[in-house]
Amino acid sequence: MPVQMPKPSGVLQALAGMTSVLMSAIGLPVCLSHASQPASPPASCLASKSHSSLRDLRKISVKGGTPKPEPEQVIKNYMEELKVPPDEDCIICMEKPSAASGYSDMTDSKAIGPVAVGRLTKCSHAFHLLCLLAMYCNGNKDGSLQCPSCKTIYGQKMGTQPQGKTEVLWFQMSLPGHEDCGTILIVYNIPHGIQGPKHPNSGKPFTARGFPRQCYLPDNAQGRKVLELLKVAWKRRLIFTVGTSSTTGETDTVVWNEIHHKTEMDRNVTGHGYPDPNYLQNVLAESAAQGVTEDCLEQQ
Repeated sequence: MPVQMPKPSGVLQALAGMTSVLMSAIGLPVCLSHASQPASPPASCLASKSHSSLRDLRKISVKGGTPKPEPEQVIKNYMEELKVPPDEDCIICMEKPSAASGYSDMTDSKAIGPVAVGRLTKCSHAFHLLCLLAMYCNGNKDGSLQCPSCKTIYGQKMGTQPQGKTEVLWFQMSLPGHEDCGTILIVYNIPHGIQGPKHPNSGKPFTARGFPRQCYLPDNAQGRKVLELLKVAWKRRLIFTVGTSSTTGETDTVVWNEIHHKTEMDRNVTGHGYPDPNYLQNVLAESAAQGVTEDCLEQQ
């Protein structure tokens, strides 16, 4: 049967062809449709089971950033300064908190003294303020802070993902292990480009191999929750980064960044497909490690 997709993008044409081949191979009728795209889809549409065989939710693009706070202010936002230093060593410089920070001769700050010690407000781990300042200035300087001891994130962590686009689609074929529901397809597309100041080699070109990349989730309650969290991670530039490929060894290329995705539908020989009963729970934990939790959804 014909594939019906008025004014499709190149990506959607390829996906339609791929899906029709897969469905025909197992004897299912093929009839994909590309629904009109709402400007701002309500959350209820994700929970609905009455959607068409294939529906494009929306396209998300990474946009320019906002002015960033001064590094000293970021440290003070999340630290409570202590008058009496604790007994344990500062794990950043390995000096006693009662002594000067090991980074006092490397960090130029008029607002923070060399012996100032503070405790992070959530996890209560203590460090020299100058040590945390040095750690922060050596990172993305995005206004967020991560405890070097327990990895608790303060503020909104932003990554270094290059600019790109993503699309979300649905179809009726089930994933192995999730035969009671359809499938969510996420398509990521990042072009080749030039590395920015936060990438390994600023000003040098980077490659983007294997795009568009297609990833799969079951269209059930937990799968839709993971989808919403992945949208947040995409906006925060946490899905990909520029680095060295673990499979090919290529440097200065776009690679996955800590949040695993399923890129295969019908086999799990490599660990990138289904069935995998622990995957959804694992990706929730990986997202939380990047500061992307259900609390983020409530704030939207």
